[in-house]
Parts: sequence; C-alpha cells; structure tokens
Amino acid sequence: MQVTTSHPQGLSHAEAAHRRANGQGNDLPSQTSRTYWEILRDNLFTFINGAYFFLSLVLIALGRASDVLVLASVVLLNVVINVVQEIRAKQKLDQIALITRPKASVIREGQERSIDPSEIVVGDVLVVRPGDQIVVDGVIVGDGAIKVDESLLTGESDLIAKQVGKPVYSGSFCVSGSACYAAEKVGAESLASKMTAEARKFRKVMTPLQHRINLMIRLLLGVAIVLGLITLLRMALGITSITTGVQNLAVIVGLVPIGLYFMITLTYALGAVRIAEQSALVQQSNAVESISNVDVMCLDKTGTLTANRINLQTVQPIDIDRTELETALGDFAASASSSNKTNDAIATALPSVKRSVKLEVPFGSAHKWSGMIFADRPGIYILGAPEILATVLPLSEDLQESIRQGADQGLRVLLFAHSPMVSDRQDAAGNPVLPPNLQPLGILYFGDELRPDARETLAEFRQAGIQVKVISGDNPTTVAALAKQAGLSQDIIAVSGQDLAEMDEAVFTQTAEDGTIFGRITPEQKARLVKSLQSRNHYVAMMGDGVNDVLSLKQANVGVAMESGSQATRGVADIVLLKDTFRALPKIFLEGQRIRNGVADITKLFMVRIFSFTLAIVAIGMIVLSFPFGIKASTIVTFLTVGIPPFFVTLWATPEKPRSSDGDPFLHFVLPATLTLSLMSILVYLFFLAENIGPIFEWLNGQIPFDELGRQITRADIVRAQRVAETALITLQVFGGLLLLPFLKPPTTAWVGGEPLSRDWRYTLLAGIVLLIYLVILAVPGLRNFFELYPLEFIHYLGIGLAAVLWALVVRFFWRHALLDRFLGIKISPSIAENESGY
Repeated sequence: MQVTTSHPQGLSHAEAAHRRANGQGNDLPSQTSRTYWEILRDNLFTFINGAYFFLSLVLIALGRASDVLVLASVVLLNVVINVVQEIRAKQKLDQIALITRPKASVIREGQERSIDPSEIVVGDVLVVRPGDQIVVDGVIVGDGAIKVDESLLTGESDLIAKQVGKPVYSGSFCVSGSACYAAEKVGAESLASKMTAEARKFRKVMTPLQHRINLMIRLLLGVAIVLGLITLLRMALGITSITTGVQNLAVIVGLVPIGLYFMITLTYALGAVRIAEQSALVQQSNAVESISNVDVMCLDKTGTLTANRINLQTVQPIDIDRTELETALGDFAASASSSNKTNDAIATALPSVKRSVKLEVPFGSAHKWSGMIFADRPGIYILGAPEILATVLPLSEDLQESIRQGADQGLRVLLFAHSPMVSDRQDAAGNPVLPPNLQPLGILYFGDELRPDARETLAEFRQAGIQVKVISGDNPTTVAALAKQAGLSQDIIAVSGQDLAEMDEAVFTQTAEDGTIFGRITPEQKARLVKSLQSRNHYVAMMGDGVNDVLSLKQANVGVAMESGSQATRGVADIVLLKDTFRALPKIFLEGQRIRNGVADITKLFMVRIFSFTLAIVAIGMIVLSFPFGIKASTIVTFLTVGIPPFFVTLWATPEKPRSSDGDPFLHFVLPATLTLSLMSILVYLFFLAENIGPIFEWLNGQIPFDELGRQITRADIVRAQRVAETALITLQVFGGLLLLPFLKPPTTAWVGGEPLSRDWRYTLLAGIVLLIYLVILAVPGLRNFFELYPLEFIHYLGIGLAAVLWALVVRFFWRHALLDRFLGIKISPSIAENESGY
C-alpha cells in the first residue's frame, strides 16, 4: 500500500531563472522532420544523378548538347517535384508534430503548475501521476511511491517500483501511484530529449512494399552494371564509337528506377499530410502503409464507443443507511490523491471535502480496485469490480442478480465495501491483496455516454472490411450491451478476463479469433490478445487512451491513441487522433488503402516498362549486335508511359482491400505483360530492320559472304534502317504502355484479365490523351527531329498499331488462363480463377 504523496516546496521562480541563465535548463530543439538541406541533399546527390552528371559532361565534350538537355530536364524535373512536395510535407508535419508534446507538472514556491518540458531546470521538483511521462532524469523525493514502465528503455514489460531515493529515467511512464522527483539531468544529457527527437524525427522507414521494390531495383542495378560493362568493352574494342557508347550508357543508367522509390516515399509523405487533414497525427512514417493492411481493429470501450464521460446514476445501499453510504462515497472520491473518471463522477454526484488519509491504494488495471484508510475512521474502504471483490466477499443471489441486470442494461457496476482489518500484503507480481472480512456497503451504477457517431463509425469499419473487437477493463456483459447499442452486432461473443486466465495457449488463441467482446481484461491480457490475433495472420490495430493500453499499443501492428489520452499512450502510438476524432479513423483506414493501391498500380507500370526495355536491349544486342534505343527516344517512352500516367493513377486510386492473400496479383499482372511486350517489341524491331536491310539476315545465316553484304548495303543504309526500326520499336512501346492503363483498370469486361472490372473510364481516356500527345510529336517535324524519331509511312504506323492490338489479345489470353501462374507454380487467387470462368 502507498502513503499519500506530500509535495516538497520546490524551487523559487528566481532560482529557476538563475539556473536557466547558467545553462542548466532543459533547452533542446525538437527535430520533428528533416532539415531543408537534408531534403535537397537526399534528392539531388543520388547515385543515379551522379551517373547522369558524369555522362552529361562526356556528352558535352562529344558535342551532344541536345542529349544533355534531355537528361538534365529529366533529373531537374524529378528533383524539383520531390523537393517541393517534401518541403510542403515537412512544413505541415512541423506544424502538427508539437501538438502531442508532453506537459510537465512542476512545483515552484510550493505551488504546482503545468509547464512545457523546455522550461524545466536542474533541481526542479516534478509531480508524476498514472499515465504521465517522466520527461527528465531524476530521483524520487518525498514520501510518494510509483510503479513505472521502463520497457521503452529496457525492452522488459515488468513494472518497476520506485520509492524515495530511487532513480527515474526519462522515456519511462508512471503506471500507478504518485510521487515527486527532482530533476538531475536535463537537455542533451536527458534520455527523454534524445528519445523524443528520434521518435518525432522524419525517417524513411522501409515499408513491406518498399522492401519488394528495393529488391527489384537492386536486381535492375545488377543488370545495368552488366550491360554497362559490356558497352564499355565494345567501346574498348572499337565495335562501338565513344559517342554511341556514352549514349547507350545513359539509356542503361535510366533502367534503374530510382525515381520510383522517391515517388513511393513522396506518396507516403503526402499520405501523412492528408491523414493530418483528417485531424490525426502520423508519428511513424511506416504507419501510412501499415494502417492500409489492417483487418482487425481492437478498441477500448472508454473514449471510443463511449464519449469518455460517465455519470453516477444510482446507488443501492446494502445493510446501511443511504445517507451514511453517500457520505462515505463522497469522502472517498474527494480524498483520492489522483483522480479518474469514476472518482470524478462520484464527486460530482456526491460532493464532499478532502479528508485526512493515512494510507491509499490507487486504482490499478492489474488488480481493478482502489482502497483508502481515513485518519479518523477505522478499517479500510474498497471500491472495485464486483467479480474481483466477490473472490473474498460473499454476495447473495439478490445482489448478484442486481449486478447482472445493471450490466445487461449497459451500466458500469462497481461495488463499495469495508473491512475493519487492514492488510498490506502483496502478491508475487507486487499487486496489493484484498483485505479479509470485507463487507458490502453498496452497489454503484454508472451510465456511459455513447458517442453520437459510434454507430456510423462501426458501420464504416464493416464497409472497409475491418473486424472490430472491443477489449475493455469493464464487465464484459456491460461492454456487450453498449456495443449492441452502438450497432456492433447482435450475435457477439463476450469473454471475461477470468475465463481467459484459465485457458491454455491453443484455446486462448482460438477464443481471441472467435470472440468480439473481452471484458475485465488486464493490460498483459490485452497485449496477449493482440499477439494471438497476429499469430493467426491478422494485421492488428489497437486503439486506446489509458496507460493500461500501452503494452497492447506497442504489440499491435498499428497503435492509435486519443489526444486526450495519457502521455504514455500518445508517446508509443503510431497515430494520434487529434481532438479525439474517433470518427476519422475509418477514413484514415481508407486513405491508407488508397495510397497503398495507388503505389502498387504505378509499380506495375514501372516494372513492365523497365523489364521489357531490358529484355529488348539484351535480345536485340544478341541477335543483330546493335543497341535499339537512343537517349531521347527512350526518354519519350518513359515520359509518356511512366511519367504522366503515375500522377493520375495515384490521384484516382481507390481504397479497395487486397483481392486475396492467395496468389500474387503483382506477378500475375507484370510477368505476362513484360514477356509478351518484350517479344512483340523484338519482332517489330527485327521486321523493320529486315525490311530496310534485306541481306542482313542472309549474312547472319551464312547464305552470303561478308564481302557480298558490303557491296549490297552501305553504312548509310544501316544507320537509316536502325533509325526506322528504333522508331517502330519506340512506337510499339508507347502503344503497349498506354494499353496497360485500361488493362490496369478495366472499364468493360473486354479489358478484364490482369485486374478485376472497375468500370472506370478515366484511365482509358488518359491513355487516349497521352496517345494524342505522342501523335503530335510524330506529326510535328521539329518535335519529331528533336527526339530523333524517323518519319514512317501511315501504313507502317497502322501495322504497328495492329501489332499492339495483337499483343493486347495475347497478353489478355495469358492473364485470363493464368498460363504463367501455372507454369511458375504460383497459387492462383480466387479473382484470377473468376477471370478464367466469367471475366
């Protein structure tokens, strides 16, 4: 049991000002995001930009200034867009990140006041209560005692008892009790400053999708290095001129899609800003993607289904006069050293004055009761959960029925009792033990105020495909009744913490899966429930507002806290709901899904373009010993297929859930499109090359000698044929890349194959508009010549268009019958099977 805390005098205002002037203040700027220099440096001084810069210098020396202009435009555009957008994101995040900065309660001249942690000085006496964060390093003073959670420092979840003389460390949280501590280490020496700066600092955390793309980028980088070495070898042997070789190297460097990674990073940064517009603060950069994968949402009833406001509706005396019971309850609430919602409700309904207290047992989530010994009254008064107190005190059938009826009505029911005997025993976990000879004095019925938007919010969760489970410290019957009032479900399964404590691991995990309401749950059980759900491959979000939610918030894939919650929950949460906007949470889920789906879609476009380019370079180089792309021609393909469209693809993305956990929709789309487009590109290139240099294939087949070949064709014929073939290849790549857009979001069943029917015509219209831009480039001599495209005859463009249509039919056939999925042994998802049968 704990002695009530007395407050030391603390420093005077003059002493605090003097120490601050001597550099003993807790002054440390909060680095909430990257600096402007870091943003510019990370976007400008990249490996790819360095390679482009070196190649540009070589091209200028070789007199290819127009090629340098194209390279510089691509690099500059990418840098400017990323820098501008990241600066906007930085400014927004800087404005909102300080909202959840913890406050500190300090004693100056004997008076307690709330100050910003930056105003603390060495020697200040600070007060800490349940849920408060310890913001500087210090030592306990006075007669208080607390239990702290140091898991953020040590990784251990065990609570540590702290009494007078014991050190406390910043970054830990008070779980129970109250005490004062004197500040010893502040500013840069304090762990809190270091941890807060790191926790709020903008970080590029690799998300699961980014890990996958990073692997692809490394693979392409390896391919580019090999192709680059081959090109250098050809230059060294004199097979390729220096000018042509450098141009080829510039194209090869462009195969590495570093811009894709920046685009993904930028998309998530902008996602954090959009979520901020929903009155929520993203504290961990990977939370944007994490929340898009959530399929189970665990809620604490208080502050989520209810408005975190309760009122004492009635009191039922048990063998005691009502006036005497109400007086004892009023004194109990008024004399508590640290208040909570229950005490506040009693104090409001039964006002009294603070009385002298000899000993106090603060309420704890682990033991679920509080106790108090008054200086002028014998024995100890206990207020707690009826089922907990019933373990040591018998309740008649009538009293048990009254408690059940109150819980069935959705009321919070507590039992008030008294024992003439005082016990200071603790169990093995350090929790206080109920005294013997408890006698019931009265039953208290509290009403919870449901949030007005609770029903609509739960409906939006269901619409987003997210299961909702309520995990609370209250009676499961009470919670179930409130959940039904909020429209959760009428066939919910309610489970108590006592029942869970008796289950083995297998039964516990199955109950976590099947149950909907979990009541009288300890903090450790909350975290265990989340862990059990994760073991069933669920992606779990946990939402809470009290210090008893800290363990489960840290265990969850995504932790969500209320702004009005304790400093502990806000400190460990990935997302903080500002203004306690619970209704914003479903919108945040949908925003996360929208962002994730948009990134996945643009990644498909990037991968098809890059891999088809790579395969075409390798295959054509092996067959005719030539390089099929120039800098400007490859740039126009990149700009039209993965330059303009990705912006609109991410803008128009919708928040559907993933189609299935079975199969691989990404590979199902990318592999057939890549292989078939590469093959069609190679065939088109060889056809136009052969049409313009007839004898070349007879020479390759050994049908005519090299001397005869030299007499029949000239160097000018070869150059012209290569330009014609390159233009045909570029045109097919543009046609194919644009045809991927309606395949990505099929407007009709005719386009269904790689993706399910969307009936969204915007992507098809976008493809048509971009196609018109390319046709304008082909039609305007100045533009066509700048991009080094050879003017073809109309019949040739028509033939390339027919080849693109043939490719579309072939790739649709591959998709609909999942040919590559079967060949590679990839499990076919249900949506793919539906494409086979009904499109």
